[in-house]
Amino acid sequence: MTTAPHRRLLRGQFRPIRLGYVPLNDCAPVVVATEQGWFERYDVEVHLSRELGWASIREKLIHGGLDAAVVPCGLPVVLQLGLNSLPCEMAVGLILSQHGSAITLTERLWSAGVRDAASLRSHAQVHRSRSPLHFGIGSTDSSHGHLLRKWYSSSGSHDINDVQIVVLPGSLMSGHLAAGHIDGFCASEPWNSVAVAQGHGWVPTTGAQLAPGHPDKVVAARADLVRNAPEEHARMLAALLEACRWCQEPVNAGPLATLLSNPRYLGIAPELIRSGLSGRFDHGHGRLALHPDLIQFDGNEMHDPQPAVAAWIIRHVIGEANVHRLTPEWLQRVFRRDLYQEAKQRVASTAGKAAALA
Repeated sequence: MTTAPHRRLLRGQFRPIRLGYVPLNDCAPVVVATEQGWFERYDVEVHLSRELGWASIREKLIHGGLDAAVVPCGLPVVLQLGLNSLPCEMAVGLILSQHGSAITLTERLWSAGVRDAASLRSHAQVHRSRSPLHFGIGSTDSSHGHLLRKWYSSSGSHDINDVQIVVLPGSLMSGHLAAGHIDGFCASEPWNSVAVAQGHGWVPTTGAQLAPGHPDKVVAARADLVRNAPEEHARMLAALLEACRWCQEPVNAGPLATLLSNPRYLGIAPELIRSGLSGRFDHGHGRLALHPDLIQFDGNEMHDPQPAVAAWIIRHVIGEANVHRLTPEWLQRVFRRDLYQEAKQRVASTAGKAAALA
């Protein structure tokens, strides 16, 4: 594990926590915790760092430029193992969100008669020798590759070789779709809604439909933050739990979209963000559908990084090649239920004190 020479310790305290995120709808809790004063309420200083993509997040975590980040669910395991990078000891104390992504196809495929996975498979097989299909995903460490494979296999074909996968930042997906560089993508919101609104794509299905209950983003911290500043780390997680509850309330979808639209965060029109938050989702070509679980920020103990969640991530994101290295004891060092339970207790304690003063 690398250590940062510029680690800041003031009177035994690790301040501030540098928390990274990529501009997506599922960064909402970190924005809300900042703007609504939840970090301040829990007496923890957190500085947000907006990053273009996951490669930047990964490198900054490895080299100490960030102390923690909102990351795709598979990235902490990849960093802990040192797969294709320097190893970095990580701790996941919170599953931040479930679902939140969708699959978008180019308008050229709609014009060619594609409507679902089966018709896409037929199109791909006919045109394979001339021009294979290219699909974008935000990260190989996210659920997006699994969702693409699962959707494509629903056509009856398990040969994902019909499609070539490329990694692109979500914010660039619609532009590459319009330019013809890719034929589709799987990405987190709001970038599917952006492609639909710009007339560049349409959405055949969502991640929530393909894999109900799957983890999407987690809050991962460098292990030295947890060791050197356990109080600050626990307070940060507690503030994020409070923010998640606020984000989950349907009545807050409009204000949340407006907040995220600020140029400091996503910097796009609120209506494009709200489509992926409210559950009233525009698939394109006149199809509006209600998806109340399109993205989940709270409920049913979804935040607990329990063994079943780790097992899903290992099976569907990391892959079988490294399973022999991932013993239950090893996984418990990464997926830290104790950190979640401590944060949860802090929230309950704060709520109890507030009730007593009311």
